[in-house]
Amino acid sequence: MTFKRTSIALALVSAVSTIAAGTAPAHAITLMDIIRGGPGREPARDGLSGVRTYQQAAEPRDIDPQPLPKVAGPKYNVYKPDAARAVKTAGFAAAGATGPERFLVDAEVSAPADIATALEAFYGKNSTLLWVAAGDISDKARDVLALFERAGDYGLDPADYRVAAPELMTASVQPVSATASDATPTGADAQEQALMQFELALSAKALTFAQDMVRGRIDPNRISGYHDFKRKDVKLSFVLPFVRSDDNASAYLEGLAPQGAHFTALKAELAKLRAEQGEERQRISLPENLLLKPGKSSPEVANLVAAIRKNGSEALRETHSVTFATYQQGTDYTPELVELVRAFQEEAGLKSDGVVGPATVRAIVGDSLEGKIDKLVVAMEQARWLPADLGDRYVFINQPAYRASYHDKGAEQFSMRVVVGSKANQTYFFQDQIETVEFNPYWGVPQSIIINEMLPHLRQDPSYLDRMGYQVEVNGRPVSSSSVNWYGSTQSIAVRQPPSSDNALGELKILFPNAHAIYMHDTPSKSFFQRDNRALSHGCVRLAEPRKMAAAVLGITEQEVGARIAQGKNAGEKVSAKIPVYVAYFTAWPNKDGVVEYFGDVYDRDAATLKALAATSQARAS
Repeated sequence: MTFKRTSIALALVSAVSTIAAGTAPAHAITLMDIIRGGPGREPARDGLSGVRTYQQAAEPRDIDPQPLPKVAGPKYNVYKPDAARAVKTAGFAAAGATGPERFLVDAEVSAPADIATALEAFYGKNSTLLWVAAGDISDKARDVLALFERAGDYGLDPADYRVAAPELMTASVQPVSATASDATPTGADAQEQALMQFELALSAKALTFAQDMVRGRIDPNRISGYHDFKRKDVKLSFVLPFVRSDDNASAYLEGLAPQGAHFTALKAELAKLRAEQGEERQRISLPENLLLKPGKSSPEVANLVAAIRKNGSEALRETHSVTFATYQQGTDYTPELVELVRAFQEEAGLKSDGVVGPATVRAIVGDSLEGKIDKLVVAMEQARWLPADLGDRYVFINQPAYRASYHDKGAEQFSMRVVVGSKANQTYFFQDQIETVEFNPYWGVPQSIIINEMLPHLRQDPSYLDRMGYQVEVNGRPVSSSSVNWYGSTQSIAVRQPPSSDNALGELKILFPNAHAIYMHDTPSKSFFQRDNRALSHGCVRLAEPRKMAAAVLGITEQEVGARIAQGKNAGEKVSAKIPVYVAYFTAWPNKDGVVEYFGDVYDRDAATLKALAATSQARAS
């Protein structure tokens, strides 16, 4: 990403909050002071992500006559489902038709525009019925209706595809004369009209089901500005012709489901959990605010041990079988139990310090059965937004897991901890392609940080950026920060931090240019990777092992990466291979062994997605 592009971006990028301030005069405001609100002051904190507001430590020299501007991030929307319109049936009546198809013109079906258009194109050219034969609904139709009742197996809602079968007359009736009144049909005509209503309605549902299986039920970009996907194009014009030519239409429709290993694992997990819904399963609970340190005691220790025994892995239970066998329901948090908790924490990817806090409680207790099912439904919907085949070689960043993994030859080669955006500065959900690795990078300070965080202090001390070694340009011309009018617009002002040991991006960054100015990079704040909650940045993805990731995408060794960094020069190297990167958000996702793991909904995106799914089902029902 070029300096100019980075500097004008309004998107949220990685936190300035961890840059070392360097040496400055005793009276100077340092960069750490900006973060803390002044010398010796601690920042007001957002409970999830760190710094939220800043206060001056000293009285301002002048009263600011102008209100400070703010750059706001994207918003979550009230989801609006696809609007429906009436299917235009005027051209459906074949000339001289005497069979039931003559009543297709009277059918009344509404559907989203793309579905309605596909129905009009098919039935405007074809008089052959798909779902009706010999005065009754066909076996093909019954098989497809049965498939729709199993839509839940694929994370869909069966109610979205239900079509009421017409009540067929069993008594013998006389056809109504062709010269009879145009009043409401009776007898055989009424029966045929009901069958044609069923014919058109089932075709509409078949198209909807096919579309949902391929691309999902909702448009992710309508959920929030943090979702950025080009919605898949489903060739609806192919669906009904395939249904007509295939005796096993249900198998054809079912075969449209994603076939990737990740989707298959999610589907199998969903089936397993739904099979358990009828069982009485006692969920062991622990207080969310439990804090238990080694050597202390608590009446919750017994529940703690029971929950680990129930939810821990088979390997953990076997390794600590003696501890489980000898535990006498005491309240003391003994060294043996501390080791048990440490082992569980290590398995769960948490800081293995033996201290039981909120993150450990969530991991030990786990989600409820219904909570896990909701996460799987959301994950299966979101998986459809991505390519069915993620590729042979790719990088996958799962924000709720706080991990990035590198895949080659269809298998995970390694994974590492990451820091992602805070709840106030969320990382986007999108896919792109890696293009460049930049060694000893400049950090182009985005407008969001200049305006929201630096500007209040620059109005107090215009020379601050000069003293801290930042470079300032106005309309591309280098200037000193003290010469800038910080009460005017900042759109023509670019600020960047040269390469150094204190640089916010550390030794390197990995670029996949996108509209959100998000990339992967190093950081001087290594301690953040030891935290359980790592939603701490301004939106970019910080890597725990940046050299390892850079070597993998460039196809060189870590030693070669280190040598290029050691040159101390700012230099970029193109990534020659096509390596997609998925900056994803899944609270349920299979690990490298195919076992589905569950994570916290750090940005509440699952809740927003579930609301969008509910709104879609409600719109379809009406």
